[in-house]
Amino acid sequence: MMSKTMQDAFNEQMKQEFYSSYLYLSMSAYCDLANLPGLAHWMRAQAREEVNHAMKIFDHLLDRAGQVQLQPIGKPPSTFGSPREVFEQAHRHEQEVTASINKVYGLAVDERDFASRVFLDWFVQEQVEEEKTSALLAEQLRMIGEDRPGLLMLDRELGQSRSGEVKQPVPET
Repeated sequence: MMSKTMQDAFNEQMKQEFYSSYLYLSMSAYCDLANLPGLAHWMRAQAREEVNHAMKIFDHLLDRAGQVQLQPIGKPPSTFGSPREVFEQAHRHEQEVTASINKVYGLAVDERDFASRVFLDWFVQEQVEEEKTSALLAEQLRMIGEDRPGLLMLDRELGQSRSGEVKQPVPET
């Protein structure tokens, strides 16, 4: 069984993950209305992934005889200035999630909750990938600027990706 402190931290992190899903759904709707179905597709895939993250925490709490306490989820923004702003905000959000995961991880170390620390290792690695990908897309949109054909090419690429993955360039050998 886990401590009340860890239980509270996991419930708060679960709320954070569900909020992330709401945020990415809102961003998806914005992209869809902007006639960028590929960007909308990518954001929907991110939203589904965030629900999966929340459910991992949900299951961890139950597996450890913890009490799940679902909390109110804040309303995400629904308007954005541009696709670039969407992805810059998504990157900043991923940085906030990383800080939150790190806080829970540090608490697990302090509480000597080894099962939770091992469980959180996956989230720490996942956040490295999330920040890398969100930074890449935000930077690509900065490089595109007002270049409509560039935006349409990125939209097409993201629309063809499976489950929202972004193809990374292959390093030269």
